[in-house]
Amino acid sequence: MDKEQDDGVGLRRIQEILYRLIVAPDGVAKGLAQQEVTMPAGGLAALIAGDDRMTAAERVEIYANGYFFRLLDVLKEDYPATLAVVGADAFHNLATGYLIEYPPTAPSIYHAGSKFADYLGTHPLRARWPYVADLARLERATLESFHAADAPALDAGALRAMAPARWPTLALRAHPATRLVESGWRVDEVARAVADGARAGATIATPAPAGASVAIVVWRRDTRVAYRAAERGEDEALRLVLAAGGASAGSTLAAICEAIAARVDPADDLPALINRMLARWLADGLLTGIEH
Repeated sequence: MDKEQDDGVGLRRIQEILYRLIVAPDGVAKGLAQQEVTMPAGGLAALIAGDDRMTAAERVEIYANGYFFRLLDVLKEDYPATLAVVGADAFHNLATGYLIEYPPTAPSIYHAGSKFADYLGTHPLRARWPYVADLARLERATLESFHAADAPALDAGALRAMAPARWPTLALRAHPATRLVESGWRVDEVARAVADGARAGATIATPAPAGASVAIVVWRRDTRVAYRAAERGEDEALRLVLAAGGASAGSTLAAICEAIAARVDPADDLPALINRMLARWLADGLLTGIEH
């Protein structure tokens, strides 16, 4: 590309043309043939020099391939358990279809896979792996938890310092990294098996998860993201706290206790169950701040 071409078309216009060709769903050649991009006089050869070894379109195709494979690598990194379940070839095809239907629109590559679970929710592969969309949704939640804003976790000492009479009106707020993933399968067991295999440096056969309605709690403590199946009644209580996340105050402790009481067996020791759940939330850092 020489200065005359740059001045004749304009740098911004050249960048727009190359970008449209690089991200063209069916490749550079088809993008040109289908006139998806309005070209200047002289066509692509007026912008990119070709030679006997490689045409201008073939040169741009190198960058287009690099763009796709970078996004493919990102999806593999973000969804390792999904990759382990379906295999590399099927995942490659999934990524291709996904990027055609949901091309990246945000400047940060972090958002590239944000709709992957939605895409899998209607994909034919669900006939073989009916839990694959739920698994991807859990993996996305762990990624979002890792990248969520930081905030000081609520300290148990702050609660102990208050008079018990004030506890029912305390409004608990969820930490920004706390998530609750609804699933019809125990996909947490699949994700954990894949993660354990990766830490051990071994590839293991991914277990078929049990079909069971479950809410999976995801949280971050310092830089470590963890997840587990919610206890009975805990999911409803945590939903109340998370639903108030955008409000100035969270859900009151009294409302949380009522939600748990409605879900557990009347024979259960409700105070002991609530104390255990609250202690676990505090230990895991699921909460931040309290208000009255």
